[in-house]
Amino acid sequence: MILYRSACMLRFYRLSSSPLPPKLLSQLNHSCSSSSFSSLRIRLFGLKQSNPATQNTRFGTVAADKNGTYNTFFADDAVSWSSLGLSDRLSRALSNAGFDKPSLVQAACIPSILSGKDVVVAAETGSGKTHSYLVPLMNELCGGGVHSGKVTSDQELTPLHSLSIVLCPNVLLCEQVARMANDLCGDDGEPLLRVAAICGRQGWPVHKPDIIVSTPAALLNNIDPKRNHRSDFLLSVKYVVFDEADMLLSGGFENQVFRLINMLRFDEKLLSRMYNSGSEKAMELVSDSLLHLNLENKDLRQNESTSEGEEIPKGDLDVDDLAEGSTKKHDWKRVREIYERSKQYIFVAATLPVNGRKTAGAVLKKMFPDANWISGNYLHCHNPRLEQKWIEVSLETQVDALIEAVKQGSNLLDYSAGISRTMVFANTVEAVESVAKILERAGIQCYRYHKATSLDERSKTLVDFREKGGVFVCTDAAARGVDIPNVSHVIQADFATSAVDFLHRVGRTARAGQYGFVTSMYTVSNKDLVDAICQAGKLGQPVDTAFSRKRSFRNKLKKRAGSTGIEETSIVKLSRVRNLETAFSRKRSFR
Repeated sequence: MILYRSACMLRFYRLSSSPLPPKLLSQLNHSCSSSSFSSLRIRLFGLKQSNPATQNTRFGTVAADKNGTYNTFFADDAVSWSSLGLSDRLSRALSNAGFDKPSLVQAACIPSILSGKDVVVAAETGSGKTHSYLVPLMNELCGGGVHSGKVTSDQELTPLHSLSIVLCPNVLLCEQVARMANDLCGDDGEPLLRVAAICGRQGWPVHKPDIIVSTPAALLNNIDPKRNHRSDFLLSVKYVVFDEADMLLSGGFENQVFRLINMLRFDEKLLSRMYNSGSEKAMELVSDSLLHLNLENKDLRQNESTSEGEEIPKGDLDVDDLAEGSTKKHDWKRVREIYERSKQYIFVAATLPVNGRKTAGAVLKKMFPDANWISGNYLHCHNPRLEQKWIEVSLETQVDALIEAVKQGSNLLDYSAGISRTMVFANTVEAVESVAKILERAGIQCYRYHKATSLDERSKTLVDFREKGGVFVCTDAAARGVDIPNVSHVIQADFATSAVDFLHRVGRTARAGQYGFVTSMYTVSNKDLVDAICQAGKLGQPVDTAFSRKRSFRNKLKKRAGSTGIEETSIVKLSRVRNLETAFSRKRSFR
């Protein structure tokens, strides 16, 4: 354990570029000479020497042997919130909120974010990523850090109010992040910072917030220059966080997120030139140019996207051209990183594939080549605190297997609260309704959670499930980011359609150092994906090989179905199966 403490502290001092104290050096020397060195296993994931030319350092979390088992969540006892560089006020707020010590991922993230560099956090579900970025940003915004803003001799050129943006893919996740930030309170019981969620029916806050949590579409709607406000907003932004970054950088969010990134970068460029010139003309140019950043499409719906083959053009946009009003369509996309940065960008994800030119990880490496990457030990891997059960089912056996699995989950209690929590996943809204009906016929009450229900209904369902426990039947809408403590059992009534969805589903349990159980039901049509995931688990490898697009698996399954005549079992058919069985039993009774 001494070696673990020394290695962990050594990495933190490297991040802060502070000289190593004599005491730490003596501990490290003693640790290296210890006879237990060979028996103690330490894992440093992807640790590389920093390249001064690019400052592209990759850090990782540490897993240390503790009483014969690996500590896979919490940092060592020698690591505290204060030792990571946080203020005493924030450290007390964390302790009062029940966070006595940081997790491994938090211990790796916080010093890197406090350094002021752009950061990409790719760590397994349930590892504490939300507080990994919230805590250091709150420390900076509270005035506890040295990177809270650019200091110049001309105070008029420096925004008086700095704020942070946190972008999330949906309203419920926005509200969850805002709630977690508001839970950190000072000694007077009041939240340390003003946090506003701008999403759904919530409009722009009356009082200036310190942290804004929003969806991409909602934020774009509120900073549209045609509304004649928010030009000062872009100047005030100092920290930008993209939660569930892999989802935000693909699909229906891609175009909106790229717009926001380039708008913020364009503002950085103008602000950089303004600082260098220090002239009133430059200040006027900032305000005037922001008004030219009109969004071409008025429809900012959540399902808007760009084509998969669209490239982010290279080049540069001259401020003088903008001042003359000669901005062409999409010219703002050409702003590149050739200027002094005034904002810090943080990307957070539980799945972040980098293989392939169009993956979220590859896009980030191209757009933010100097960012620090922080990777969890179990990124894209099977959680070691997770016990898994695999059941191959057919149309005849699926109903009984589902009911039996749910009944088994009722025996897995959260002993601290005396209740059990089971999440049952299905692939579609219709499948969720079918599963719920099957369970209710078997005398098992359950919650329903899917996009066909209103936001208010979903919010109430989440609160009831957190407080009362029970059985929670849902689509993948509840698989990402939703933090429900102490879920003891996850059941896949429909097997996930991709390895990414699988990782997010099973990540709803075994969170924050707890243990969990997963029952995965699959059919012959799912077997290729199941085999790929199981094989990775047996070899102790990431499931990256199963990250292929769904289309490739579907094509393979279609070929198999065409040659074998196998039909995919649908969970929607289960209700009809149960009705038929009831009818057969009645006929039997008449006979």
